[in-house]
Amino acid sequence: MSDKPEMIDVDGVAIAVRHVAGGTPGLVWLGGYRSDMAGTKAEALGTWAAARGLAHTRHDYSGHGLSGGAFADGTISRWLGESLAVFDRFTAGPQILVGSSMGGWIALRMVQELARRGAADRVAGLLLVAPAPDFTVELMEPELTASQKRDLEEQGFFEEPSAYSEEPYIYTSALLDDGRRNRVLDGVIDTRCPVHILQGMADLDVPFTHAERLLEHLPADDVTLTLVKDGDHRLSRPQDLDLLMRAAAGLVDLATKKI
Repeated sequence: MSDKPEMIDVDGVAIAVRHVAGGTPGLVWLGGYRSDMAGTKAEALGTWAAARGLAHTRHDYSGHGLSGGAFADGTISRWLGESLAVFDRFTAGPQILVGSSMGGWIALRMVQELARRGAADRVAGLLLVAPAPDFTVELMEPELTASQKRDLEEQGFFEEPSAYSEEPYIYTSALLDDGRRNRVLDGVIDTRCPVHILQGMADLDVPFTHAERLLEHLPADDVTLTLVKDGDHRLSRPQDLDLLMRAAAGLVDLATKKI
């Protein structure tokens, strides 16, 4: 694979993509808020897929990593559209969507959008790592301080220190408003494929009760929740990565039996 990613235009913004051709089911990585495709889990999954001859695709959302665009312009709808554009351009046949944190929300919305197109069979499985569906509505808005609400009203955004970067997180009014339009925890989410959720119980960003709430909205069959008692939000320790690969292998095996 070239050191330089391929760049594609999505609504006038250059989106950086790394794609390795291979067999199906392929794996599509969907990263979290302010993360990029060079992260530990994304790299490890790519290496794992390549070793097994499986196609692997990942990209940076606009305002993230090597992609163009301003981070503050990002919304769930925008990043969803970019992810669907990458999916359409680079993948063929059944794919397993691997969504980390916000990427879990994007993955669930992708399933819904693909189903509306009549292409639900393109998704052979979902692997969700510390998934944060509806996090703007469910996890952020109830906790907004008076100061943050004032900043949103007066300047359209507020900043919050990040535990993972020297630069603060930026949350905009547009992101929050758009989050309400992309809710998935407001009814049954018919994934039409197996789902495996990995969730740390020591996660300070997305509580494990949020993953349990997600279970309530998924069909009863073919859904597995694995709780890691001492796991944090990143789930990037060697033992966490081993668990990620074992979960991926399980979904690949299930999908292969159907191909």
